This record gives sequence, structure tokens and C-alpha cells, in this order.
Amino acid sequence: MHTLESIGIPVFDSHFHIIDSRFPLVRNQGFLPDNFTCTDYLERTRHLPLAGGAIVSGSFQALDQSYLIDALAALGPRFVGVTQLPASVSDEEILKLDALGVRAVRFNIKRGGSEGLEHLDEMARRVHRLAGWHVELYVDSRELPELEKSISSLPAVSIDHLGLSSGGFKTLLALAERGVRIKATGFGRVDFDVKTALKEICQANPEALMFGTDLPSTRAPRPYLDEDLLLVLETFDEAQARRILYQNAHRFYRPQVACSQEIW
Repeated sequence: MHTLESIGIPVFDSHFHIIDSRFPLVRNQGFLPDNFTCTDYLERTRHLPLAGGAIVSGSFQALDQSYLIDALAALGPRFVGVTQLPASVSDEEILKLDALGVRAVRFNIKRGGSEGLEHLDEMARRVHRLAGWHVELYVDSRELPELEKSISSLPAVSIDHLGLSSGGFKTLLALAERGVRIKATGFGRVDFDVKTALKEICQANPEALMFGTDLPSTRAPRPYLDEDLLLVLETFDEAQARRILYQNAHRFYRPQVACSQEIW
């Protein structure tokens, strides 16, 4: 039986949100989130062997960069940012954000707040060429069959929350086989058995899965529980659990400073 106290693997949290009302927030679909500051996040994860993570911009933060710049400075160089940008953003702004620790641009297909999908191809290629960034898609997998060809052609992509739905899961697996990363996050958001899905994705591509807490789990039917992390440890052997909890995401996001215990 695994416990949080016995985890011998560092955790790179590939997906969490910082919500700070000192910075602009935009009501999305009638929803405005409660605060979840850097202090709140560190307190909630203090029992985890946290080795860094990715702060992800939510729909309610739209194209604001001020909160993310502040959060990256507060949490330090083991953490990176995933932002939302307009297609009109300058090369200089992308490179400035890269120097501050941003590593990806997000397209929120499910809830909006980001740039439109019609700009995905051009922006994905541009940010990768300029700064080595990838694109992150918050998308229901039922929409993936229509997007599969275009996504497969992009240089680097991740998909949030295991794709959410069973309806397009076969397409999600096909994309994982082609190198698309899949976030093992939002277990309380999906409509299928998580353990089975994790095994199938791992079989398709052992480097695809990247664990994240999805804190504070805004609008999730069931928020993150530490049992979600323990499920990974119970499902896989130590070598594969290490890939999912740390190595895959750490290599993909390239934080400015590595975990001090890289041998983990």
C-alpha cells in the first residue's frame, strides 16, 4: 500500500492554476473562480515531493500575462508557465515570456478565453520555431477525429485531462502513438475508468503521460484528491511511475532549474 509519506519519486505537477484577484479575471460562462494563490498552492502540496510544475492559464484569465509573470517569480525557476496569447503577439513578447519561464501556449477549445482554433497551426509552428514551445489543448476528445490530421502535423502538442470523454478515446490513443503528450490530470472530470485509460495510453507511448494535480480543480465534478497520485503508483511499476510523475513532464517543459535530486 502506497502512502504520500512513502513516495520515493519526485512530482513535476504538469497542470495547476494560480488564481489571484490582484490581477485581471474575466467571468467565463457565468463563472468567476475563488482565489487560489501561490501560498495556497504550496500549502496544499506541502506533503508531496514537489519538484516543480506548470502554471496553466485558465479561461477566466484570458490573455492576461501579469498574474503569470508574478506567479513564476514567486514560485521560482523549477516552475514554468502555460499562457494564452493573441495571434498578433510579437516575436519579442514571446521571447520575453520564454526568458521568464513560459514554455507553452494554450488553446482552450472547451471553454474559450484563448485565441481561436483557426490560429492553431500558425501559432504552434511559430512559437516552436522561436522558443521551442509546445501547444496545449483543452479539448473534449469527441472533437479529436476532426482535428486529428492537423494536430498530428504540429511540432509539439499536449492534451489536457485525458481528453475528458470516452467518445474520442481511440483518436487520443492514436495521437499518443504519434508523440502527442497526454496530461494525466482531472481524474474527476472524465467519463471513463481512469486506471484502464492510463494503462492504454502508456502502452501506446510510455513517454506520453504527464501527471498533474489540476489544482484547484475549478468547475470539476470531483476535485483533485491525493488518491489520484497514489493511483499512478498502484497502477505502474516504479520505472514507469517515475516517467509519469516526473521525467516525461520535466523533459517536455524544460524548467530553468532542474530538481536538486535529479537522480530520483
